[in-house]
Amino acid sequence: MSAVLKTERDSQAFFDSQQLPPEKRGVTFEALFFRQLQLVTTRIHETENVDQIMLESSQDICKLFNADRLTLYAVNEDRTAIISKVKTGLNAAKDLKLPISPQSIAGFVAYSKQMVNIADVYDDEALKRIHPNLAFLKEVDKRSGYRTKQMLVVPILDGAVLHGVIQVINNKSDNPFGELEIEGATQLSKTLATAIRQRMQKEIESARRRATKYDGLLADGVLTQEELTKCISKAREDGKPVEHVLMADYQIRPAQIGPSLSRFFGVPYEAFNAGRIKSEQIQGMLKREFVEEQGWIPLEESPDGLVLMCMDPEAVRGSRVVPQVFPRFAKFSYRVTTQTEFEETLAQLYGAGAGESIDDLLADLNAPMDDDGEGDGNLESAASDNELVKFVNKVIIDAYNQRCSDIHIEPLPGKGKTGIRFRIDGSLVPYIEVPAHFRQALVTRLKIMCDLDISERRKPQDGKIKFKKYGPLDIELRVATIPSAGGVEDVVMRILAAGEPIPLEKLGLTPHNKERVEKTVSKPYGLFYVCGPTGSGKTTTLHSILKFLNSPETKIWTAEDPVEITQKGLRQVQVNKKAGIDFALVMRAFLRADPDIIMVGESRDKETVSMGVEASLTGHLVFSTLHTNSAPESIIRLLDMGMDPFNFADALLGILAQRLAKRLCDCKEPYFPEPDEIKTFIAEYAEDLRHTAAWKADYAGEAKKLYEGWAKSYGENGRLRMYRAVGCDKCGKTGYKGRVGLHELLIGEDDIKKLIQERARVAELFVCAVAGGMRTLKMDGMEKIMMGLTDLKQVRSVCIK
Repeated sequence: MSAVLKTERDSQAFFDSQQLPPEKRGVTFEALFFRQLQLVTTRIHETENVDQIMLESSQDICKLFNADRLTLYAVNEDRTAIISKVKTGLNAAKDLKLPISPQSIAGFVAYSKQMVNIADVYDDEALKRIHPNLAFLKEVDKRSGYRTKQMLVVPILDGAVLHGVIQVINNKSDNPFGELEIEGATQLSKTLATAIRQRMQKEIESARRRATKYDGLLADGVLTQEELTKCISKAREDGKPVEHVLMADYQIRPAQIGPSLSRFFGVPYEAFNAGRIKSEQIQGMLKREFVEEQGWIPLEESPDGLVLMCMDPEAVRGSRVVPQVFPRFAKFSYRVTTQTEFEETLAQLYGAGAGESIDDLLADLNAPMDDDGEGDGNLESAASDNELVKFVNKVIIDAYNQRCSDIHIEPLPGKGKTGIRFRIDGSLVPYIEVPAHFRQALVTRLKIMCDLDISERRKPQDGKIKFKKYGPLDIELRVATIPSAGGVEDVVMRILAAGEPIPLEKLGLTPHNKERVEKTVSKPYGLFYVCGPTGSGKTTTLHSILKFLNSPETKIWTAEDPVEITQKGLRQVQVNKKAGIDFALVMRAFLRADPDIIMVGESRDKETVSMGVEASLTGHLVFSTLHTNSAPESIIRLLDMGMDPFNFADALLGILAQRLAKRLCDCKEPYFPEPDEIKTFIAEYAEDLRHTAAWKADYAGEAKKLYEGWAKSYGENGRLRMYRAVGCDKCGKTGYKGRVGLHELLIGEDDIKKLIQERARVAELFVCAVAGGMRTLKMDGMEKIMMGLTDLKQVRSVCIK
């Protein structure tokens, strides 16, 4: 018995009347029809779950229309398609998805927002009269063996807003659906539209009343309430975290989500820190699987206790697991983070998916035979051992996660162990020691990875590892093997800093230097050099300058060895000496390729420098690097290569010398230096200034003026403030973490050009450049000391003078 029919008699009378032609049904049938329609619509209005009521009422609706089948479609999130929510009589479990277009009947109704009543869907002529592209999807009938004939399809509209489509199929009397059914279907669609609108309003109001972790995004104006509600709904439908939908659909960054989480949980937000180094005392005692399962990571000791990064601080605090794992700590400082940053920190401290520690992997290595006299075949077999492969991958992953620039593998002869050290922030740090019997297998494994000759142990070799082939990181390593005393081979691997260029404003230039650099490189042609020792960041600086100059109107060619940093808009060429492609050859090719800007990785010979000068004089902007100690010394080096001083002086725009000094960690402490320390500091700063005319005339006055300017810019209450290193777990108790650039910018002004033409000495160039506004490497470093970026010990360690 139908739930919508009040009595068995009414039901039978209505059913009997449905079998009659429309003209013989009478007034009683019409009254019964609308009575039953009223019962269905009342039930829809009374329930909050429209989908559920439609599912329960679908059979009653089919009986109401004397129809064989019914399908209810809803519009999808991006409003490009309709998806079946209710299907009667169709056994397919999979939802039907139809584009909102004239390609199908239901799709056309959604597209046109107009009802259609079709006597036979196989009548192609009738379909073409409705729309030229309209067609019935006969494949569904072919698969099921069902014959679709009559079809009444009505859009569910709330004003102009489409919510879905009702499709009634096959009148059991085999007559087309009449006026009564059309009117009933129209009323039913209006009822559904109203119910859907009311449900959406209730959901929005309910979401407003319910506090969520992401309400802070509303307060900050990052999202609207409607957008957040949609986001939560989509995350639930797709089975994804809300955070991932926020990031993918609305481009919201973790740094914006973090403060919202902080407000919700009432604890500080802990962001991902790229400079964090693993502490064996804190993180080393826990397995990756345990940390991942528990949802918290111990970070460091602080005055507030052990800092814990959590995704749900309340759950972690309530579980009471932390005090059991760390009984020596009396206090714990809970910090909240996003799921993305939690996963990044987990990969950073425990390796990208590599759960085992390096000590565990070393313990699992199978000891090969002593490598003395071992054949290449056996050696290759030992190098391919699964545990050794995992060990080598782990070394590279850990090096990358610890911001290491170079990996040094240093075997000792005889029974001595093989040491592995990482260069981090310019200093070598011991990593692990490997027993002697793995020595040759380890080196052989690295040779296999970069396709070198494993039988050649007497000559140096160099190659490259594309680590993506072997591990989870998309990085490259430049590898050099060097035979050393005792019949062993050292291996040094440079991790190439692939990725996007650093914006010029984040390069660490002081405002004084940044303004001068931008003004100099914005000239239409000329020669600009960046100089410094290997690993001082010359290529990084050049790419930042190229990013500043890169525009759709500019053609930029670069020749590099290797191409480390890539950016859209640059045409980059890899130098290949083995194939005979060197800087000079590529430079000649560039001059025939209509360049605006040319960047040559290194000017190491007369031919390359000469072509750079020639190119700059013929209207091109040329950038290159040099291995020299200071900007004025670079001029002498280039003249010694045989450059014509007049042409070179005309071409020169500027030279930027740079070094990298260790940066003070956040644990640094401020202090106010004593008068004697200030006096010494000023004297050291003014070492090159004292030769200029102004300082020769009035040293005391200039020194006083200098101090007053510093106190105003970097001081507190008229006193100069400096910082000293302290040491914490973040920086491994060293007091330093990361590096800061020191810069010396010499501009090719008329006074400098005149001295170049006269082949003046370095000392004269220095005095002239400093008088013209150049700050030497040491002066720039000392300014960064007052900015709290580094200290005098580190500046002195990288500046010769």
